[in-house]
Amino acid sequence: MNLQNKIQEAIKVSMKTKDGTRVSVLRFLLAAIKNREIEMKASLDDEQVFQEIVSSAKRRRESIEAFKEAGRKDLVIKEETELAILEEYLPEQLSSDEVRKIVQEVVLSSGASSPADMGQVMKEVMPMVRGQADGKMVNQIVREILSG
Repeated sequence: MNLQNKIQEAIKVSMKTKDGTRVSVLRFLLAAIKNREIEMKASLDDEQVFQEIVSSAKRRRESIEAFKEAGRKDLVIKEETELAILEEYLPEQLSSDEVRKIVQEVVLSSGASSPADMGQVMKEVMPMVRGQADGKMVNQIVREILSG
């Protein structure tokens, strides 16, 4: 069963259990997947569906930050709940220490030594941590290591 079918089955189960939030989040995700299929004029494979889930989770994280800055705790809680549902379809997130270790290995293997080499390091690190680490966190760690 592919990832898109799993999401559709989860919607059915959530409807039976009357979990309105889960139904809403998964329907929104499925709509985003369908929109991407229309854009591409082709069915998405599991990797592309996975990327859509990553994008949706990233949007939720950004919304959480914005709502925290605006002092909207009610919306922060709502977005965190929705993010938790999306994260069920993502691999476990790496800690900053794990990301730091990966970045240090890439810096050593690539010979990067200054902030000017940041693009090269990011290009190698991001595929290794895809879906497991936020790009902002990776960027910040790469900056720290190359600057220090």
